[in-house]
Amino acid sequence: MEWGSRWRCSLYFRSVQTALDSIETPAGRIESALGGAATYGSVAASLFAPVHLVGVVGDDFPQEHIEFLKARNIDLAGLQIIEGGQTFHWKGDYNADLNTAVTHETRLGVFEHFEPKLPDHYRDAQYVFLANINPELQLSTLRQVKQPKLVLCDTMNLWINIARDHVREIFKNVDIAVLNDGEARLLTEQDSIVVAGRQLLRSGPRIVVIKKGEHGALMFSEDGIFSCPSYPLESVVDPTGAGDSFAGAMMGYLAKTDDLSPHNLRRAVAYGSVVASTTVQDFSLNSLAALTPEVINQRYAAVKAMSEF
Repeated sequence: MEWGSRWRCSLYFRSVQTALDSIETPAGRIESALGGAATYGSVAASLFAPVHLVGVVGDDFPQEHIEFLKARNIDLAGLQIIEGGQTFHWKGDYNADLNTAVTHETRLGVFEHFEPKLPDHYRDAQYVFLANINPELQLSTLRQVKQPKLVLCDTMNLWINIARDHVREIFKNVDIAVLNDGEARLLTEQDSIVVAGRQLLRSGPRIVVIKKGEHGALMFSEDGIFSCPSYPLESVVDPTGAGDSFAGAMMGYLAKTDDLSPHNLRRAVAYGSVVASTTVQDFSLNSLAALTPEVINQRYAAVKAMSEF
């Protein structure tokens, strides 16, 4: 796999908040670092294909972050910069459990009144990633796209708890739904992940991917169940953005290859798992930003070898 000149021209964009995060884990802490699902997902996807980002920030958003995203071949025409506004800020910790974030503070800022508006050249996007955001805004974004080839959505327990019907509605309008095991159980009210996955598959998406953190991911489709292991790590620094990186890398790989065959979908899940494993090895996007094709290929080969018998 090579980067740069061999990227396909398939259009791809995503929408949700671009943020500044203050995080504490057993490994340390950071203050007002680059974060947000839009950022993690877009940078992960940009490893494979050009990205058209949709989001909103205030004019307090550091210019260095803007330049970083541009340098990753990410089109920022859809990024609204609100003069006098404050960027979404989240503060939390993972001290008790690296799989569960404890939120201490959420400042919505300009995100509170955000209405996604797609530039004209975004509306022809073939690969659309609707990342974790209010499902009503996901639907609003999707309605602005003319005729996408593939739509993938992500969600979280907050929206399942307060907007369950809208989550179910967006699931009816996408090809791939991605969520973690806790969210799958919450949405379906099923204890068994297998039962939950099959039930979600009947709710609309052609494919359901259930992330299981360090235990990998399950993909449900009419072809059956595919189980992908995660790349084994000896330590985790910061799990923030791992799920967004997983979905972004998966979607970026599909846009790059323009191949939706069952075997290539499995490969996309594996690449998602590999990229997510890198994200958690440092705070913010530090590790993801330094990721190279060589490292991805090595980890992909390792995950593939773990799955063969």
